[in-house]
Amino acid sequence: MAEPKEIWSAPVTPRRASVMGTPTVSSPPPVSCPPSQFHSPSLSRSPLLHPQNGEEAPSHPHARHHPVSKTPKTPGTPGTPRTPRLSVSNLTPRFITPLASPMRKALRFTKLDPQDAWLPITQSRNGNKFYAAFHTLCSGIGIQALVLPVAFTILGWTGGIISLTVAFVWQLYTLWLLVHLHESVEQGVRYSRYLQLVFATFGERLGKLMALFPIMYLSAGTCTTLIIIGGSTARTFYQVVCGAHCTASPMTTVEWYLVFTCAAVVLSQLPNLNSIAGVSLIGAVTAVGYCTSIWAVSVSKGSLHGVSYDPVRTGNDVEDAFSVLSALGIVAFAFRGHNLILEIQATMPSSEKHPSHVPMWNGVKGAYTIIAACLFPLAIGGYWAYGHQIPANGGMLTALYQFHSQDVSRFVLGLTSLFVVVNGLCSFQIYGMPVFDDMESQYTRRMKKPCPWWLRSVFRVFFGFLCFFIGVAIPFLSSLAGLVGGVALPVTLAYPCFMWLKHKKPKKYSVMWCLNWFLGTLGMALSGILIAASIYVIIDTGIHVSFFNPK
Repeated sequence: MAEPKEIWSAPVTPRRASVMGTPTVSSPPPVSCPPSQFHSPSLSRSPLLHPQNGEEAPSHPHARHHPVSKTPKTPGTPGTPRTPRLSVSNLTPRFITPLASPMRKALRFTKLDPQDAWLPITQSRNGNKFYAAFHTLCSGIGIQALVLPVAFTILGWTGGIISLTVAFVWQLYTLWLLVHLHESVEQGVRYSRYLQLVFATFGERLGKLMALFPIMYLSAGTCTTLIIIGGSTARTFYQVVCGAHCTASPMTTVEWYLVFTCAAVVLSQLPNLNSIAGVSLIGAVTAVGYCTSIWAVSVSKGSLHGVSYDPVRTGNDVEDAFSVLSALGIVAFAFRGHNLILEIQATMPSSEKHPSHVPMWNGVKGAYTIIAACLFPLAIGGYWAYGHQIPANGGMLTALYQFHSQDVSRFVLGLTSLFVVVNGLCSFQIYGMPVFDDMESQYTRRMKKPCPWWLRSVFRVFFGFLCFFIGVAIPFLSSLAGLVGGVALPVTLAYPCFMWLKHKKPKKYSVMWCLNWFLGTLGMALSGILIAASIYVIIDTGIHVSFFNPK
């Protein structure tokens, strides 16, 4: 194999001429780069290696080969030593290859895409493990956790605890896979969005078919659900605080939806994902607050009179089987947020010595420790307190008002309601960010310039009121937790396993190879079964459908 050629890719400090006549090293023109792209390239495209004249050469226009000069020899005069060679690693500009690809035989450049500096997710790359923990906790715990005791009424104590534990460990494993799939050192690529990784794995056409709807629903559908629950809870908060002293005619449910939507739209004007780190912190604190207060109050008041813990059975084996599967869908729905992990990690700088997966995983471990401390007591304590009497619509929050509105202080009830509303407003921002990013990318891709501030505001106002319209038109959307859990399950539990097999290529029949094939196949099969079971349960038991009539 031919010796690797020396490649010049960055300015070098000129050396002084030696006494023996070694020529000075001239400085090539500096490499230009958008300031916002330092340590944060667009890695949505593959690196470019354009061969020239049959040889591999770097794509940067200023990169060139530097010939090694020698002082001419004279008879009887010893040859002048070579100018010391400069290692390729020292010449690699960090802002060109932020992953600092550890190749020593060839130097690869990553094509810089200025569009990444214009989009909300990748506009700022100064995140850290604390920001990651705030975003992960805010997106990983929320209203969906309040319906976990409803699943226990069908699964029972043993089935409920086992399914909750298995689902938690399973989704934590796939989360680890995604964190380590975010950056590819071999290719010099960072997958800053979940869909980018899906397209790179399955192809664009198949990726859209498999993942586009679940991911868009997890963003837009979750925002719609937050408007429904947040608006309804805001009305409850007003009634608790105002009490019997309210003399004015109360606002309708639609008006409360509108109030919540206006507040969410105003808050959504923050420019990028890193700028809402404080908002995510508030959302995380309030989520932990209302989850803890609800299960603590429920347990402290003791179990209801005549509570039963026997799993609900109808006597029909087919119906019972579908009910169990629908309950598993509710458990799966509680563990959402995987569609945001790559976006959260994209807000961090990355280099060979300091890859982004290290602080990201540290933040995730801290966040999911708190999530486990909230979900397990909420599910177990709520089921112990209410048993079969827990309301199917609203879960623990509805049960708190229904059974303890008279024996719990108004302060506790009002504070819990306020926490739910604030958490809904904060969660709306992080779940809406991928949609904002996609809308703005359509403009920047066509116009080749950043999205102006007024158009960015129009996009976000349009999205907020579109979710408001859907919430008013389909107010029973939050009752479809089992069906939604089945649709979104592959995003959380199956696709990361196949992505790992495609990109990391573990040795055939190794532990990782077998584990990911098993979990990925099981996740896809389970998703199909859960969707069918949820549809059957909805048709069999019925659902209160009231278009354009929110209660």
